[in-house]
Amino acid sequence: MSIPILALIPSGYKGQTSTSPQVYSVLPSNGSADFAFNRNNGLATRVNKDKLIEEVANDTPRLNYLNSTCPSLLLEKRSTNLQVYSQELEKQEWFKLRTTVTSNDTTSPSGVVNADKLQRTSTIASYIQDGFSKNASQIQYTTSIFVKQGNVDFLSLRAQGSYSNRIDLRFQFSTKSFIFTNEAGTAVLNSTSVTEFSNGWFKISYSFLSDTVNALQSYFSPRETSGNVDSNDTSSTAFVYLWGCQVEESTFGTSYIPTENTAQTRFGDTCIGGVDATLFNITEGSFFIDVLPFNNGIVNTISLSNSTTSQRILIQFQSNGTQVRLFSSGGVSNYQTITFNQRNKILVTFKLNEYKFYINGALVSTDTSATVPTGLDRVNFSNSAANSDFFQGEVNDTRVYDKVLTQAEAIKLTI
Repeated sequence: MSIPILALIPSGYKGQTSTSPQVYSVLPSNGSADFAFNRNNGLATRVNKDKLIEEVANDTPRLNYLNSTCPSLLLEKRSTNLQVYSQELEKQEWFKLRTTVTSNDTTSPSGVVNADKLQRTSTIASYIQDGFSKNASQIQYTTSIFVKQGNVDFLSLRAQGSYSNRIDLRFQFSTKSFIFTNEAGTAVLNSTSVTEFSNGWFKISYSFLSDTVNALQSYFSPRETSGNVDSNDTSSTAFVYLWGCQVEESTFGTSYIPTENTAQTRFGDTCIGGVDATLFNITEGSFFIDVLPFNNGIVNTISLSNSTTSQRILIQFQSNGTQVRLFSSGGVSNYQTITFNQRNKILVTFKLNEYKFYINGALVSTDTSATVPTGLDRVNFSNSAANSDFFQGEVNDTRVYDKVLTQAEAIKLTI
């Protein structure tokens, strides 16, 4: 396999101690094409190599080890956790009906004994809930929470603030899935997700379109049976463990944002500009990315350019959440279907009158009438000007070659 002139394989960084935090490139090793990183001095969380959730300091890049022994670079949008007590469910803000909360009862996904036990005290309706105001229109929200099985197989959940405009859900621990959903009124469930963590913990989330009137609501009830949320249950001692509740004005859930007494905001990540005009002085080449793009409803871009719109090659993840676009100012615009929220390996090789587009081990498109942009000098996880279309997802590998990889090399690299 040929050797790239630029390789970003997330492994090292210079964080908050520097006035210009950086993500290091593996190649070139002299630092000339390291990437500038910024999160506007905001704290954030990651999954560390021990598979535990931890906070990272201001402006520190997040090397994330979720479901992998090798880290990815996690890049996310700005988001706010509206749930003001994300961990302390014993607080009075959490209304409790025929339930008890035992605080700090077991080890949470952070590795600290700070997860709560939620237990019924009756066979009739028993739950914990917290309601709070929201935007006075139909807005997309996502609720997520970390859950661990206790002595029963089910956890009931609800979104929305009134019984007539609600979404009821049931999570089953034994199947690791949502097995029941019900919509009432104008509230609309859009999607659910389940991510397995270590030590029996799951992060479960549900995204929904709110109604136009009522306050939001986070609602949880442990159950032995799979009946409706407010119906009687056969157990008066059913319990589960909960930690890290999060409610976001978003179409999908992001990494955990701890709160205590007030909503908290995590600022957006940016990673731009391995800038080296000499390095990228090429007339042909190959541009490779190995990424997991989030389905966030907006255009995301990774660019090879000279910072202008006139000389650039873009790999764009489209707002429809189903397509990736290869664009070159030399005359290429090609759309292909991929699956978002999973890892994709994408490569474009380019020279005069020959662009080839590879996705996950297959040649998907060839263009025989295009030129090569000139003066290329940087890679941005954004548009070429580094002022919009910031990539949101996980970056596993990014490479630029100063030659056209053979088809055999391209297929091997993208499998």
